[in-house]
Amino acid sequence: MNTGAPEPLEDVDDAADPFETAGTADKADTARTTDTAPDGDTPATPALVPLDMPAEGVPDVVVDERRLVEAARAIAAGHGPVAIDAERASGYRYGQRAYLVQIRRQGSGTWLIDPIACPDLSPMAEAIGDAEWVLHAATQDLPCLAEVGLRPARLFDTELGGRLVGLPRVGLAAVVEHYLGLSLAKEHSAVDWSTRPLPEPWLRYAALDVEVLVEVRDAVAADLEAQGKVEWAQQEFEALTHFQGPPVRTEPWRRTSGMHRIRSRRGAALVRELWQARDAIAVERDVSPGRVIPDAGLIELATRAPTSPADLGDGPASRATRRYQRQWIAAVRRALALPESELPLLTLRADGPPPARAWADRDPVAGARLAQARATLAELASAHSMPVENLLSPDALRRVLWTPPEPTDHEAVAAALRDLGARPWQVELAAPIIVAVIEAHPQPAAG
Repeated sequence: MNTGAPEPLEDVDDAADPFETAGTADKADTARTTDTAPDGDTPATPALVPLDMPAEGVPDVVVDERRLVEAARAIAAGHGPVAIDAERASGYRYGQRAYLVQIRRQGSGTWLIDPIACPDLSPMAEAIGDAEWVLHAATQDLPCLAEVGLRPARLFDTELGGRLVGLPRVGLAAVVEHYLGLSLAKEHSAVDWSTRPLPEPWLRYAALDVEVLVEVRDAVAADLEAQGKVEWAQQEFEALTHFQGPPVRTEPWRRTSGMHRIRSRRGAALVRELWQARDAIAVERDVSPGRVIPDAGLIELATRAPTSPADLGDGPASRATRRYQRQWIAAVRRALALPESELPLLTLRADGPPPARAWADRDPVAGARLAQARATLAELASAHSMPVENLLSPDALRRVLWTPPEPTDHEAVAAALRDLGARPWQVELAAPIIVAVIEAHPQPAAG
């Protein structure tokens, strides 16, 4: 059994690792311009048609219960899958709540709903029933939709489907372009959706996000069928219906950007107290913590540890420093008053294997396993035209290889992968590779 030493607070080793780049593509992926043939005369691809106005125009926003019931009746009377999207105010407001919900269904039209004015969308949930949801990058929206009472019985994620069929770009604009030849503008993707009233151009953008989503779903489904990946996709989509958001970090302050500059436990205590003070301010004001003071300003305060207004000086966020000087000084004093026994550890033992870059030094056998498994899985993923991280979670791979199950046979490895969240299709493909790698690099007998 391998035992890792404490790890640094911030590890960026695997950021460039293809096994570490799994995640949801940005919905604001932009459309490319028309390509031109080498001779410069004939376009190599058809010119894109701008998708700049919903077919039925821009709908009014639903802001009261009467209109919500009307919208629910319309959706219930429609047919086929239901396209759903949500807009948040990331970077502006505290948390990830929805500030606009877009719903479209054949025969029902598009409905834009203000979940701040109508915080309980259970009438819409009843209207949708067990109809299939169609979302793009579902993990971005499912948690905030659940907060307003919308939870899917089944779904189809066009972003994840695009990954499985091997699209080179899987942002919504790129997928719409690929399948429908339409150019979908995304210039309002990062605006403050908590603004009221919402400007008409923003509403037009929001309505267009669901305008052709079902058409895209059908095109992705056709590719999944042609490539024999329907069952894989269904397993992935079923798993998403239980998605509740990323796990809550027990000590989120440790993710403060610039933490590598902190060299002592007292310094860590200063960051923790300042982070908690900033978070309390952000909650009270309902703003993104970075708008109270950026991480760079927080680290600067922790480094200088001012205990009076005169000590604050002019840092990278001097305005925010002065505005909340009482809170910062109180936080610093709390950290400085802590006895040594109550100071947080500067480094933590990782809950899992060490970073990949350390394997070769800490356990050369495990390092050899990881290198071989990565190479073989990458070849298999390429053969199936999909990103390697969609074939198997990088974290699951490392955990099984660092501490292999006993016995190291197919059944035990498959069980370990299932316990780590791998779907049956992933287990079927990855388990034989992992078993072979472990057999090729067995752990030396103790003694």
